[in-house]
Amino acid sequence: MRGVARDLLILGCRQLLTLRGGWPRRGRALGELGLIRDGALLIRHGRIAAVGPRRNVERLPAARRAHRLDLGGKIVLPGFVDAHTHLLFAASRAEEYEQRIAGASYEEIARRGGGILRSVRTLRAAPEAVLLERARGWLAEFAAHGTTTIEAKSGYGLTTAAELRTLRLYRQLQHEQPVEIVPTFLGAHVVPPEFRGRADAYITFLIQRVLPRVAAEQLAEFCDVFCDRGAFTVAQARRLLAAARATGLRPRLHAEQLARTGAARLAVELEAASADHLEKINAADLRALARSSVCCTLLPGCSFHLSLREYAPARRLIEAGAIVALATDFNPGTSPTVSMPMVLALACTQMRMTPAEAIVAATLNGAYALRRAERIGSLEVGKFADLAVFDLEDYREIPYYFGVNRCVATFKRGELIASRRT
Repeated sequence: MRGVARDLLILGCRQLLTLRGGWPRRGRALGELGLIRDGALLIRHGRIAAVGPRRNVERLPAARRAHRLDLGGKIVLPGFVDAHTHLLFAASRAEEYEQRIAGASYEEIARRGGGILRSVRTLRAAPEAVLLERARGWLAEFAAHGTTTIEAKSGYGLTTAAELRTLRLYRQLQHEQPVEIVPTFLGAHVVPPEFRGRADAYITFLIQRVLPRVAAEQLAEFCDVFCDRGAFTVAQARRLLAAARATGLRPRLHAEQLARTGAARLAVELEAASADHLEKINAADLRALARSSVCCTLLPGCSFHLSLREYAPARRLIEAGAIVALATDFNPGTSPTVSMPMVLALACTQMRMTPAEAIVAATLNGAYALRRAERIGSLEVGKFADLAVFDLEDYREIPYYFGVNRCVATFKRGELIASRRT
């Protein structure tokens, strides 16, 4: 169901989590929810015109003329902002899941021809119609779980044609469905078969042949590099990201997931929008990140799916004053989930974040990581009315009930984009 009235008064918010205040959130401020009991929202032209206690908002002249929607005592918070996904892929890697259960490591599977290169082979061979159909289905699932904005990476093509096709399909999907897609060029995901043993030459190819096309067509906002053992070195990442920044793309980094390489320090050096993963950072990396403007985007779904004991040190990052966000890392190999509520549950149980911290990390700080915090990520006057509605008694129950979806309605810019009966 879509098509909400232009002026909409939303009532019956048992707990309205506004997250009002500045951004990005660090330290104690990460847990500040701006909670209003028995709250209300007035939405005009897709933006929030008023927010506060029901008795105050209801008395406004514009509220009297608006269409009324009484939620009957549900939890309302900003729509989730998922700042790290690999949306477009052609097939699952379920056979690798079974291999890992039997004891094979991520890197052993990659050496056998699995891993990212398997997704590369299947994406290159897949018709556009198949890729679009799968992506549309996943986008609907994101919305059903309360997510209103996602970052989406290329990186399963690794040729000029396949990378451009992925980014063009993201543009098409952005125009035909409501979930906002923020595109990232991840040509440096792994070294493709055509350049096996020649990683430096592949980086040169990306800089000279692919990046200019991406920039000329304005197909991406960010450029990412998988800077880790078995992927690309710090020097290679620096070359590509410097070239990308010269074209107007902001740097991002997959950093310190499988081994400590120095990628987190590179993110600080380049003033990257985010450094993602961070399971292997040391104390010096942590201090450098805490002093920087880099968002530390943590991806606990990956550690969970790979059965790793080690998660990113969220508590130490928060206590040091770093900017912490949460994301799904949705992809077919290491984190096949679209559920931000499940990510919140993992953040709380495995990384010792509080429910309030996890919610802010998955909304306002995620918006900051995507350079959109001025218009999404919190429920404040002037921002877009991106909302997630949960049929629960208390916001802490969002991560508490893990593995189930209690989101009953999702709004993007004031329009209902997903709903289900309770």
